[in-house]
Amino acid sequence: MANKLIELCGISKSYGSNQILDDMNLYFNENRFLTLLGPSGCGKTTTLRIMAGFETPDTGKVLFDGVDITNMPPNKRPLNTVFQKYALFTHMNIAENIAFGLKIKNKSKAYIDDKIKYALKLVNLDGYEKRMPDSLSGGQQQRIAIARAIVNEPKVLLLDEPLGALDLKLRQSMQYELIRLKNELGITFVYVTHDQEEALTMSDTIVVMNQGYIQQIGTPEDIYNEPENAFVADFIGESNIISSTMVEDKLVNILGTNFKCVDVGFGQNRPVDVVIRPEDIELLSPEKGIITGRVTSVLFKGVHYEMEVMANGREWLVHSTVMKNVSDEVGLYVDPFNIQIMNKPESEDEEAVKIDA
Repeated sequence: MANKLIELCGISKSYGSNQILDDMNLYFNENRFLTLLGPSGCGKTTTLRIMAGFETPDTGKVLFDGVDITNMPPNKRPLNTVFQKYALFTHMNIAENIAFGLKIKNKSKAYIDDKIKYALKLVNLDGYEKRMPDSLSGGQQQRIAIARAIVNEPKVLLLDEPLGALDLKLRQSMQYELIRLKNELGITFVYVTHDQEEALTMSDTIVVMNQGYIQQIGTPEDIYNEPENAFVADFIGESNIISSTMVEDKLVNILGTNFKCVDVGFGQNRPVDVVIRPEDIELLSPEKGIITGRVTSVLFKGVHYEMEVMANGREWLVHSTVMKNVSDEVGLYVDPFNIQIMNKPESEDEEAVKIDA
C-alpha cells in the first residue's frame, strides 16, 4: 500500500475577511505526480506555500511521514520549491547557483562538485557550469532552478506554475522533461497550475479546486470522463452542460427529447445536469440522428473542426474530423456511454463541495 507522505489535516487559511482554504483534508502518496488544478484565487498556491512552510495555517496540521511539521521553518523541511520566477542569483554562475543550498549545509567541495555534475546531466545541461543565468533561455533557466532544487535530495518537489512564463512549444517540451525527471528520481512531485492540458498530460492524480474547496480527486481519465459536478466538467476541457430531466434509469430527457444513457439511481423525473463532450457528438445525415439541427459556425482547429449546431433551441459544441458547412442540416447522435449524468446542486452554495481524499 502506498505511503501517505504528506497529510493536510483540517487546514484553514484566511487573509483578513477573505477565506482562502476551509477545513481542507488531503494527502499525497509517495512517488506520485500530483497536480493542484483550479482557477486563479482557488487556494492552490496557498496550499503549496503551507506545505513548503512559507505560510502557516490558521487551523489544522501538516504531517510529513506522520510527523507534525506545521511550525517547522522551510529550510528544515525535506522538500524544495520551484517557482514560476526562477529566482536564480544573477551574480552567480550556474554551478554556484546549484551549489548554494549545499554550501549552506556545509557539504564538502568534492560532494558539491559531484552533485552539480549529476544535476546538470539530469536536466540535460552538461557543461553549463560556468555560464551565467542571463546567457540562458527561459527553458534553460527553469531547468537550472529544478537542478538547484533536486541536488538537495528532497523527498518532495513542489512546483508553483513553473512553466507559466515559457512559450507553448517550450512548455510542452518541459512537460516531458518533468515527467522524465520524476520517473528517474523516484520522488513525489506536487505541481500547481491553472492549465488543464498541463495537468492532464503530466499527472498521476489531479486535485481540482475552487473557492478554497476540493471539487474532485482522481486520475486524469477520471476527471475528464467522469466529472463530479458542472464546475469540474466545465473547467476540464470543453463541454455541453445541459439542464435535463432523468425520466427513469438509463433514460434522460434533454431539451424535450429522450436519450438513452447508462446511469441509474437518480430516481424518476428528477432534474439533473448532463455533460456531453464535443468530441462525443456524431454528426450524421438528418434522418439518422436522435435530434436534428443546423450548423451555425465552423472553425478549423488543426486536428479537428469545431462547429456549433443549433438543435432543439440550443447551440451544441461539436468537434469532428469531418467538416460540415454553415447552414447544413445534420443529425446529432450520442452513444449512451458518452452521456454523463450529474446531480443538480440544491443551491448555489453547493457549487463548491468539500471532498476528503
